[in-house]
Amino acid sequence: MALFTIKNVRIKGVSASVPETKVSTYDYDFFSHDDAETFIKTVGIESRYVAQNGECASDLCKLAAERLIEGLGWEKESIGILSFESVTADYRTPPTSCILQDRLGLPTSCMTFDLPMGCCGFLYSVCVVGKMMQTGDVKRAILLIGDTITKMGSPKDKSRLPLFGDCGTAVALEYEEGADDIIIDMNSYGKGFEALITPHSGFRHQVTPASFEYEDFGNGVIRAPIHSLIQGMDVFAFAITRPPKSIKGLLEQFGIDKDKDIDYFLIHQANKMIVDKVVKKSGLDLSKTPSNLSKFANLGGASIPMLMVSEIAEDLKNKKLSLMASAFGLGLSWGTMLFKTDDIVVPELAIYHKEDN
Repeated sequence: MALFTIKNVRIKGVSASVPETKVSTYDYDFFSHDDAETFIKTVGIESRYVAQNGECASDLCKLAAERLIEGLGWEKESIGILSFESVTADYRTPPTSCILQDRLGLPTSCMTFDLPMGCCGFLYSVCVVGKMMQTGDVKRAILLIGDTITKMGSPKDKSRLPLFGDCGTAVALEYEEGADDIIIDMNSYGKGFEALITPHSGFRHQVTPASFEYEDFGNGVIRAPIHSLIQGMDVFAFAITRPPKSIKGLLEQFGIDKDKDIDYFLIHQANKMIVDKVVKKSGLDLSKTPSNLSKFANLGGASIPMLMVSEIAEDLKNKKLSLMASAFGLGLSWGTMLFKTDDIVVPELAIYHKEDN
């Protein structure tokens, strides 16, 4: 394992926003009513929020950041790092974080960078930025994590389209001497990269007219090479084996009693079947594993921050909590994170309206 210990850095707040358009599983024309009910029962997703044309992950993250900075009472001049974790950037170049630095009115002394790590985005963001901050050279940072994943797939692919929702989140980190350690275990299995891929999206297979030609793969899977795809069985096998081992390994290495020492386990909300298996194989208490799949679907890297906002906000705002997060996805990559929070700022979920941008 690649094990990282981040010292002197604390999570001070978390916020989230979603588009105003809400789509029910029953709304998809490729599902009959019975199909939709079966999907909801097995996959656990009843609805999701979907960004419309012209609405980007950066817009959602910007709104979340504005709410969080206001709630914290931070002077923008005090923010030294702005990161943007997303696989749905505004442009191929320049980095969206540079654009957001200007849109948020942050100082030119604020360092910016993008991370495109998908479902492990929260862990990667905290790990990279936290390590940069632990010497005290930078006192405050805002981590933006969000995607408009629904735009990446085929509108005719019933194996992928109903699984995802769109969201933007913001996480605040602050240098604080003596803060509780943040411990992160990160892993990669690059051999499995084709299990989650957008075939024609970069420079290995550049976009041509053929990239937009649809092919019918059967069973309601109709897509073109420009669309993201999921090799379902490969992803399922990966997700129910690697993450539980990481969870158990981290608990054992640091002598943590999962029943007594951890208040909540925040599991990436991929789908109900995967989450249930991860929870069972890790031997976790169901009462400590909050879920929001039914309301938001799979939010990629924003999944864990949204869990914090939508499911445990009151405890986060009023208690000191010991938390463990587990994420897995693109790459293939997976990781586990141990961290503590103490009366942090958690603004109410914000709804993004394009006209307010």
